[in-house]
Amino acid sequence: MYNNSMKLLFLSLLMMGTILSISSNTWLGIWMGLEINLLSIIPLLTDSKNMVINESSIKYFIIQVMPSTMLLISILLIQMKYMIWWEKENIPSMMIMSSMMMKMGAAPFHFWLPEVMGSTSWMNCLILLTWQKIAPMMTLSYCIKMGSFTFTVILMGIIVGAMGGLNQTSLRQIMAYSSISHLGWMISSMVVSENVWELYLYIYFLLNIAVIMMFSSMKLFFLNQAYLSGNLSMEIKFLVMLSLLSLGGLPPMLGFLPKWIVIQSLIDNNMTTIMFLMVTFTTITLYYYMRISFSAIILSHMENSWLVSIKINKSKMILSAMTTISMLGLICTSSLMLFY
Repeated sequence: MYNNSMKLLFLSLLMMGTILSISSNTWLGIWMGLEINLLSIIPLLTDSKNMVINESSIKYFIIQVMPSTMLLISILLIQMKYMIWWEKENIPSMMIMSSMMMKMGAAPFHFWLPEVMGSTSWMNCLILLTWQKIAPMMTLSYCIKMGSFTFTVILMGIIVGAMGGLNQTSLRQIMAYSSISHLGWMISSMVVSENVWELYLYIYFLLNIAVIMMFSSMKLFFLNQAYLSGNLSMEIKFLVMLSLLSLGGLPPMLGFLPKWIVIQSLIDNNMTTIMFLMVTFTTITLYYYMRISFSAIILSHMENSWLVSIKINKSKMILSAMTTISMLGLICTSSLMLFY
């Protein structure tokens, strides 16, 4: 009971920090909100029974202190030297952009994200992949502009997200590299339009919740667990496959909808080069999702006699509902055709 009330307290502080950050109209208010957010997630990441989880929370804290310090230095720099039109100056805007990218784990500041996610629970992974990205992305949207730095970050995000997930066996680290790839898309959509990146963020959150709830309810952490057919029935594997392919952005799933809008927006803004490179490297990301899905369904594996099958009763309905939401992309993408 004590543990649950403590988690509830820190979860509410976590939400309060993010809300303070995105609703603040001063840079100091944004920094304070991010600090409250950081200090309240550390107790959620710790576990007195598992030293590996504690190690990941310490890594997270040390890494997150660096962008917080960089943001504070940037604020002081703006106040002292660049009071007016600071967005047009390269140094302060690049410092703020870099600090926010490190906060949310975008390439090339991504190295901490797979490490931290690889040794924490699925629910903590869900917080790191969804809620923890809201405040940094909102702050990033204030000062982002298309230039060589932004172009490099977008391209690196998609390349790292594609290549990093290929040799992974941990599902949590695969989700981390997938997040890095999606962040590349979100940053590119942020350059084009605020509405587009917000839509992308909402759909990405929805699909992440669907996939992580499935993995959490079935206690899947590694690829070989997904392959063992004794663990899961064929129907459940099929539901997981649909949600993963939707998260990967395979047409005509829901996950393809925001990518389609971003592609259309980039073409309208004459950014065809970066659009072509993004689409090319994202197909590699889709490949490792398909590898998980098709290998788990098609390949037959040796099963151990002591393997205990997981009983799924209530969660079966949740999984079906989540997959149905993913499949709504069929209707969404078809209706969108009317406008183009």
